[in-house]
Amino acid sequence: MSTLERLQRWYEDHCDGDWEHAYGVTVGTLDNPGWFVTVDVTGTPLASAAFSPIQDLDHERDWLACKVEGGKFQGHGGPAQLERILDVFLSWAAQNGWQAPVAGDAHQR
Repeated sequence: MSTLERLQRWYEDHCDGDWEHAYGVTVGTLDNPGWFVTVDVTGTPLASAAFSPIQDLDHERDWLACKVEGGKFQGHGGPAQLERILDVFLSWAAQNGWQAPVAGDAHQR
């Protein structure tokens, strides 16, 4: 299952008729250039999960910074780092109990 498919599944798994009306996932671009990803974790098991901030700013185009603050996972990175940001988030989710389905599994909530 691709990173994007896993993110879609994480989002879908948390849509319960209420959560998605107030929270969600945002992906956008930065002007330096780069990407940002914000994932609301309020109302999910990740809301109380510890996250060790990541800051790898040594490379001008391959930099990465991720943290959790104010009930949101916030990832920022260079222009080729979008998938890495998403993988950081999904790995954290998996370490805290969320299981991404394997290809071919029927989706169950």
